[in-house]
Amino acid sequence: MKNMAIIPARAGSKGLKDKNIKLLNGKPMLAYTIEAAKESGLFEEIMVSTDSEKYAEIAKQWGASVPFLRPVELSNDTASSWDVVKYVIEKYKELGREFDTVALLQPTSPLRNSADIIKGYEIMKEKHANSVIAVCEAEHSPLWMNILPENHSMAGFIRPDAANVPRQSIPTYYRINGALYIVKVEYLMNSNDIYSDKSYALIMDKENSIDIDDMFDFKIASLILRNRKQ
Repeated sequence: MKNMAIIPARAGSKGLKDKNIKLLNGKPMLAYTIEAAKESGLFEEIMVSTDSEKYAEIAKQWGASVPFLRPVELSNDTASSWDVVKYVIEKYKELGREFDTVALLQPTSPLRNSADIIKGYEIMKEKHANSVIAVCEAEHSPLWMNILPENHSMAGFIRPDAANVPRQSIPTYYRINGALYIVKVEYLMNSNDIYSDKSYALIMDKENSIDIDDMFDFKIASLILRNRKQ
Protein backbone atom coordinates (compact mmCIF):
# COMPACT_ATOMS: atom_id res chain seq x y z
CA MET A 1 0.00 0.00 0.00
CA LYS A 2 1.03 3.57 -0.61
CA ASN A 3 0.67 5.44 2.65
CA MET A 4 0.64 9.17 3.27
CA ALA A 5 0.97 11.00 6.59
CA ILE A 6 -0.65 14.41 6.98
CA ILE A 7 0.35 16.60 9.91
CA PRO A 8 -2.05 19.55 10.28
CA ALA A 9 -0.29 22.59 11.69
CA ARG A 10 -1.97 25.90 11.07
CA ALA A 11 -0.44 29.01 12.53
CA GLY A 12 -1.69 30.63 15.69
CA SER A 13 -3.33 29.18 18.76
CA LYS A 14 -5.68 30.66 21.33
CA GLY A 15 -4.75 28.33 24.18
CA LEU A 16 -0.96 28.27 23.75
CA LYS A 17 0.67 30.74 21.34
CA ASP A 18 2.20 29.07 18.27
CA LYS A 19 2.08 25.72 20.04
CA ASN A 20 2.74 23.69 16.89
CA ILE A 21 6.26 25.15 16.61
CA LYS A 22 6.82 25.98 20.29
CA LEU A 23 10.13 24.54 21.45
CA LEU A 24 9.49 21.45 23.54
CA ASN A 25 12.75 20.38 25.20
CA GLY A 26 14.70 22.04 22.41
CA LYS A 27 12.68 20.93 19.38
CA PRO A 28 9.64 22.44 17.66
CA MET A 29 6.61 20.45 18.75
CA LEU A 30 5.71 19.34 15.22
CA ALA A 31 9.23 17.86 14.85
CA TYR A 32 8.33 15.01 17.21
CA THR A 33 5.49 13.91 14.95
CA ILE A 34 7.60 14.23 11.79
CA GLU A 35 10.30 12.09 13.40
CA ALA A 36 7.81 9.44 14.55
CA ALA A 37 6.34 9.20 11.04
CA LYS A 38 9.82 8.90 9.50
CA GLU A 39 10.95 6.30 12.03
CA SER A 40 7.91 4.12 11.30
CA GLY A 41 9.18 3.58 7.75
CA LEU A 42 5.59 3.30 6.51
CA PHE A 43 5.08 6.46 4.49
CA GLU A 44 5.89 7.41 0.94
CA GLU A 45 5.00 10.98 1.80
CA ILE A 46 5.03 12.88 5.10
CA MET A 47 3.26 16.18 4.52
CA VAL A 48 2.67 19.15 6.83
CA SER A 49 -0.48 21.10 6.01
CA THR A 50 -0.03 24.69 7.15
CA ASP A 51 -1.05 28.21 6.21
CA SER A 52 2.26 29.67 7.37
CA GLU A 53 5.50 30.10 5.40
CA LYS A 54 7.38 30.08 8.71
CA TYR A 55 5.81 26.78 9.79
CA ALA A 56 6.48 25.35 6.32
CA GLU A 57 10.19 26.15 6.55
CA ILE A 58 10.45 24.55 9.99
CA ALA A 59 8.61 21.45 8.74
CA LYS A 60 10.99 21.13 5.79
CA GLN A 61 14.00 21.48 8.07
CA TRP A 62 12.80 18.43 9.99
CA GLY A 63 12.20 16.35 6.86
CA ALA A 64 8.56 16.86 5.92
CA SER A 65 7.14 17.96 2.57
CA VAL A 66 5.14 21.16 2.14
CA PRO A 67 4.39 21.39 -1.60
CA PHE A 68 1.63 23.95 -1.07
CA LEU A 69 0.09 26.06 1.68
CA ARG A 70 -3.37 25.61 3.10
CA PRO A 71 -5.96 28.06 1.71
CA VAL A 72 -7.55 30.71 3.95
CA GLU A 73 -10.95 29.01 4.02
CA LEU A 74 -9.35 25.92 5.60
CA SER A 75 -7.27 27.87 8.11
CA ASN A 76 -9.95 29.12 10.49
CA ASP A 77 -11.49 27.64 13.64
CA THR A 78 -14.50 26.26 11.77
CA ALA A 79 -12.57 24.15 9.25
CA SER A 80 -12.43 20.47 10.18
CA SER A 81 -9.31 18.33 10.00
CA TRP A 82 -11.05 16.04 7.52
CA ASP A 83 -11.81 18.95 5.19
CA VAL A 84 -8.09 19.64 5.26
CA VAL A 85 -7.20 15.99 4.62
CA LYS A 86 -9.56 15.75 1.64
CA TYR A 87 -8.16 18.98 0.22
CA VAL A 88 -4.59 17.64 0.50
CA ILE A 89 -5.56 14.35 -1.16
CA GLU A 90 -7.17 16.19 -4.08
CA LYS A 91 -4.18 18.52 -4.48
CA TYR A 92 -1.76 15.58 -4.58
CA LYS A 93 -3.98 13.89 -7.14
CA GLU A 94 -3.65 17.01 -9.30
CA LEU A 95 0.12 16.63 -8.92
CA GLY A 96 -0.12 13.05 -10.17
CA ARG A 97 0.30 11.30 -6.84
CA GLU A 98 -2.30 9.03 -5.25
CA PHE A 99 -2.26 7.00 -2.05
CA ASP A 100 -4.10 4.00 -0.60
CA THR A 101 -4.20 5.19 3.01
CA VAL A 102 -3.82 8.46 4.83
CA ALA A 103 -2.72 8.85 8.44
CA LEU A 104 -3.74 12.01 10.24
CA LEU A 105 -1.12 12.81 12.89
CA GLN A 106 -1.77 15.87 15.01
CA PRO A 107 1.42 17.66 16.10
CA THR A 108 0.00 18.28 19.58
CA SER A 109 0.57 14.59 20.38
CA PRO A 110 4.38 14.64 20.58
CA LEU A 111 4.63 11.52 22.78
CA ARG A 112 2.95 9.31 20.18
CA ASN A 113 5.83 7.32 18.69
CA SER A 114 6.66 5.20 15.67
CA ALA A 115 5.65 2.00 17.48
CA ASP A 116 2.14 3.41 17.96
CA ILE A 117 1.90 4.19 14.24
CA ILE A 118 3.21 0.77 13.25
CA LYS A 119 0.71 -0.95 15.55
CA GLY A 120 -2.09 1.09 13.99
CA TYR A 121 -1.16 -0.15 10.53
CA GLU A 122 -0.89 -3.73 11.80
CA ILE A 123 -4.49 -3.48 13.03
CA MET A 124 -5.49 -1.97 9.69
CA LYS A 125 -4.07 -5.02 7.90
CA GLU A 126 -5.25 -7.69 10.36
CA LYS A 127 -8.82 -6.38 10.50
CA HIS A 128 -9.10 -5.40 6.82
CA ALA A 129 -10.29 -2.11 8.28
CA ASN A 130 -11.53 1.03 6.60
CA SER A 131 -10.18 3.05 9.51
CA VAL A 132 -8.17 2.72 12.70
CA ILE A 133 -8.55 5.34 15.43
CA ALA A 134 -6.32 5.78 18.47
CA VAL A 135 -7.92 5.75 21.90
CA CYS A 136 -6.71 5.56 25.47
CA GLU A 137 -8.30 4.72 28.78
CA ALA A 138 -10.34 7.65 30.08
CA GLU A 139 -8.91 9.40 33.13
CA HIS A 140 -12.32 9.46 34.83
CA SER A 141 -15.53 7.55 34.29
CA PRO A 142 -18.30 9.52 32.56
CA LEU A 143 -20.68 8.03 35.11
CA TRP A 144 -19.33 10.63 37.54
CA MET A 145 -19.52 13.56 35.12
CA ASN A 146 -22.29 15.98 34.19
CA ILE A 147 -22.89 19.59 33.25
CA LEU A 148 -23.68 22.19 35.92
CA PRO A 149 -26.61 24.62 35.82
CA GLU A 150 -26.03 28.33 36.36
CA ASN A 151 -26.61 28.04 40.12
CA HIS A 152 -24.16 25.09 40.36
CA SER A 153 -26.77 22.83 41.92
CA MET A 154 -25.70 19.21 42.32
CA ALA A 155 -29.29 17.93 42.23
CA GLY A 156 -29.43 15.07 39.76
CA PHE A 157 -25.71 15.33 39.00
CA ILE A 158 -25.22 11.56 39.36
CA ARG A 159 -27.54 9.43 37.27
CA PRO A 160 -29.80 7.12 39.33
CA ASP A 161 -28.34 4.02 37.66
CA ALA A 162 -24.81 5.11 38.62
CA ALA A 163 -25.35 6.45 42.13
CA ASN A 164 -24.55 3.25 44.00
CA VAL A 165 -22.24 1.49 41.55
CA PRO A 166 -19.09 0.22 43.36
CA ARG A 167 -15.95 1.76 41.86
CA GLN A 168 -14.48 -1.66 41.08
CA SER A 169 -17.61 -2.54 39.09
CA ILE A 170 -17.41 0.46 36.76
CA PRO A 171 -16.55 -0.66 33.22
CA THR A 172 -13.44 0.70 31.52
CA TYR A 173 -14.20 3.69 29.32
CA TYR A 174 -11.99 4.88 26.48
CA ARG A 175 -11.64 8.25 24.82
CA ILE A 176 -10.37 9.24 21.38
CA ASN A 177 -6.94 10.75 21.98
CA GLY A 178 -6.46 12.43 18.59
CA ALA A 179 -2.93 11.05 18.16
CA LEU A 180 -3.58 8.80 15.17
CA TYR A 181 -6.26 8.25 12.57
CA ILE A 182 -5.62 5.90 9.65
CA VAL A 183 -8.19 5.77 6.86
CA LYS A 184 -8.36 4.18 3.45
CA VAL A 185 -8.37 7.04 0.95
CA GLU A 186 -11.10 5.61 -1.25
CA TYR A 187 -13.35 5.10 1.77
CA LEU A 188 -12.66 8.58 3.15
CA MET A 189 -13.42 10.33 -0.13
CA ASN A 190 -16.78 8.57 -0.40
CA SER A 191 -17.95 8.72 3.21
CA ASN A 192 -18.50 11.27 5.95
CA ASP A 193 -18.40 8.66 8.71
CA ILE A 194 -15.07 7.06 9.60
CA TYR A 195 -16.65 5.32 12.60
CA SER A 196 -18.17 2.43 10.69
CA ASP A 197 -18.51 -1.28 11.34
CA LYS A 198 -15.05 -1.65 9.77
CA SER A 199 -13.49 0.91 12.10
CA TYR A 200 -11.24 -0.38 14.88
CA ALA A 201 -9.44 1.04 17.90
CA LEU A 202 -5.74 1.27 18.55
CA ILE A 203 -5.46 1.36 22.34
CA MET A 204 -2.53 3.60 23.26
CA ASP A 205 -0.76 4.13 26.55
CA LYS A 206 -2.14 7.15 28.43
CA GLU A 207 1.33 8.68 28.68
CA ASN A 208 1.78 8.59 24.90
CA SER A 209 -1.72 10.03 24.49
CA ILE A 210 -1.04 13.46 25.98
CA ASP A 211 -2.64 16.14 23.80
CA ILE A 212 -1.07 19.55 24.34
CA ASP A 213 -3.71 22.25 24.51
CA ASP A 214 -2.38 24.57 27.21
CA MET A 215 0.70 25.29 29.31
CA PHE A 216 -0.19 22.63 31.87
CA ASP A 217 -0.18 19.92 29.17
CA PHE A 218 3.05 21.36 27.77
CA LYS A 219 4.81 21.15 31.14
CA ILE A 220 3.67 17.55 31.69
CA ALA A 221 4.93 16.50 28.25
CA SER A 222 8.25 18.26 28.86
CA LEU A 223 8.69 16.48 32.18
CA ILE A 224 7.93 13.06 30.67
CA LEU A 225 10.38 13.62 27.83
CA ARG A 226 13.12 14.65 30.27
CA ASN A 227 12.50 11.55 32.38
CA ARG A 228 12.71 9.33 29.31
CA LYS A 229 16.18 10.64 28.54
CA GLN A 230 17.48 9.84 32.02
